[in-house]
Amino acid sequence: MAITYSITPQLRVKLKEPFGLLVKGSFDETMAKMKEIVENEKPPKIISVGDTVSRNLHEYAIYAQVTIIDNQCMRKKVQPFNYNSTAVYVKNPQGTITQEAVEAVKEALKSNEHTHIVVEGEEDLLTLIAVAYAPVGSVVVYGQPYEGIVIVKVTPEKRSEAAFFLKAMEKGSKS
Repeated sequence: MAITYSITPQLRVKLKEPFGLLVKGSFDETMAKMKEIVENEKPPKIISVGDTVSRNLHEYAIYAQVTIIDNQCMRKKVQPFNYNSTAVYVKNPQGTITQEAVEAVKEALKSNEHTHIVVEGEEDLLTLIAVAYAPVGSVVVYGQPYEGIVIVKVTPEKRSEAAFFLKAMEKGSKS
């Protein structure tokens, strides 16, 4: 498995900050804001990263075209959820981004099918890949533990910011 990117200690601290709009509140409050954004902006793609936010979107009838999960919440196993979509399985160890995961996200974003990417390892850093490759105007959403959700509107500026973080990561080795 080829590791393309590995997070550095400095970036780990920086990436704990929300990468987009932090929407604080309860499930109902955060999902109402997300629904409002989707209805007003009609993004070409909605991408969810994380088990809890993906499940919450689905339960609130906001259907992401791409979901990226690892069947864990706060590092604890959760019951897998059936999203009725094409499933792709990838390996992506904690603190890294593998080439396999990058390709899966890129292919899912090109597809018109709903794609469910199930990660063996950790999915968090794949937010950067989603932002870097999603069509402009798309929305990437992920959970901010104990606070709410983060909504990232894909703009040329956000893509550049994601590319900056990716370039700052150390090139990984093959395992």
